[in-house]
Amino acid sequence: MKLRRMSWGEKREMPARLARSARRSSTDSGVSRRRTIRPTLCLDYRETVTDFTLPEGTFFDCAAVHLLTTATLDRLGDLYPGGRFEVRRFRPNIVITPASRERSFLEDAWVGKTVAIGDDVRLSVTGPCGRCVMTTLAQGDLPKDPEILRTAARHNQVHVGVYAAVVRGGTIRRGDVLRPVG
Repeated sequence: MKLRRMSWGEKREMPARLARSARRSSTDSGVSRRRTIRPTLCLDYRETVTDFTLPEGTFFDCAAVHLLTTATLDRLGDLYPGGRFEVRRFRPNIVITPASRERSFLEDAWVGKTVAIGDDVRLSVTGPCGRCVMTTLAQGDLPKDPEILRTAARHNQVHVGVYAAVVRGGTIRRGDVLRPVG
């Protein structure tokens, strides 16, 4: 699978090769990974271990695509004004700015639906993106801040954005419109 990171700071078209699916069977040449989940707020599951296979040379948690709206970042900022809810804390593949400028967890309503971005790309929104302690760590000039994750936990079940699977790949351009198609 190839997924090229897109830098939205650039003003040119950004081709992205999005794989149809990141899942491989045990007979494929994927690498088996064993990972212990260490939630920061839910100690009931601290000993939970999950097994899954990743395609060789890749790493992602649950999906190939993470969508995040500025509405979610703005809402979290309203709930914890002292926090710096910046895109780089959450490392999404695609950031969407809603035309309405609303401040809510609006992408949560996309779960189970298909969305189109531009003329070509179709994504199936598979579930909410649960976050971990990594979002609280210092990154560049962003300070360590445990309240970042606590705010997401208190107000949106530790979800920040949604995961999606690629139904149809293509080119995404800065300014393309995201719209529901199913």
